[in-house]
Amino acid sequence: MHYSPLLWIGFNLFVLVLLALDLGVFHKKPHAIEFKEAMAWSIIWVLVALLFNLGVLVFVDSKAALDFFTGYLIERSLSIDNIFVFLVIFNYFKVQPQYQHKVLFWGIIGALVMRGLFIWGGIALIERFHWTIYLFGAVLIYSGLQMALQKEKELDPEKNLILRIIKKILPFTNKYDGGKFLTHDGRRVGTLLLMVLCLIEVTDVIFALDSIPAILAITTDPFIVFTSNVFAILGLRALYFAFAHFSKLFYYLQFGLSGVLLFVGIKMVSTDFIKIPTGISLVIISVILGIAIFASVKWPPETKKEVFPRGRDS
Repeated sequence: MHYSPLLWIGFNLFVLVLLALDLGVFHKKPHAIEFKEAMAWSIIWVLVALLFNLGVLVFVDSKAALDFFTGYLIERSLSIDNIFVFLVIFNYFKVQPQYQHKVLFWGIIGALVMRGLFIWGGIALIERFHWTIYLFGAVLIYSGLQMALQKEKELDPEKNLILRIIKKILPFTNKYDGGKFLTHDGRRVGTLLLMVLCLIEVTDVIFALDSIPAILAITTDPFIVFTSNVFAILGLRALYFAFAHFSKLFYYLQFGLSGVLLFVGIKMVSTDFIKIPTGISLVIISVILGIAIFASVKWPPETKKEVFPRGRDS
């Protein structure tokens, strides 16, 4: 479906206004995000996404609205895996709670740009080289199996190739300077907070390799793919701060997310042979996630996983 350039411009301006209000008004003063505030913002971002979904239903059509909602659910659920890594990164570098929101805010700005490029590239590849849909499907199946088998999130910044390249371009100091990303230490250098931001960006790029193909299995409509991604990312920060308080719901969610990736991967590789309607896909994905959450609450492990792993100096 063709969308007016004005619609694209208007949507992006709308997102920028939301982000400006978020950082410049509601979170102007750095502070630790408490549970009630995190939950309130989580609800607000979900409501904004649902209102937009209603707009798609009214002004486009029911198929686009269903595609948006399914894509949003997929992206929202897969973003939970990002949160596990964010927890490890923040704990490893001992980032003070009042500065975590700032890091995630700027991390989301970078994520929006990178997701836009990934979406444009992925759709262009599928439209020009149809066989790449099988490649994307295979990547999702592999990622799903890998997610099911992995035991824990590990972090070793010294082994991160991209971070080592960044450190050669911009020298870093081994300390913080409040909430600043750059400081003077005889010369202009990046603080540890900037290093954390770089790792957050790298993490999102890695996870985008899973999430973008996953939503492309539902639709290749660029506007629907992009907007559903944007709304899922916008709600990621609030979800992160509320995460620890609902940790019991995440014991077996790893297997639920693995199941989602496996399903959409199989859907992708079989797209030319079996057509699975979006409505059916939505039901299957919801059931998979529902079973994972139900199992987590009903049969929690005797030894609970520590939500906030110990830092390097603990």
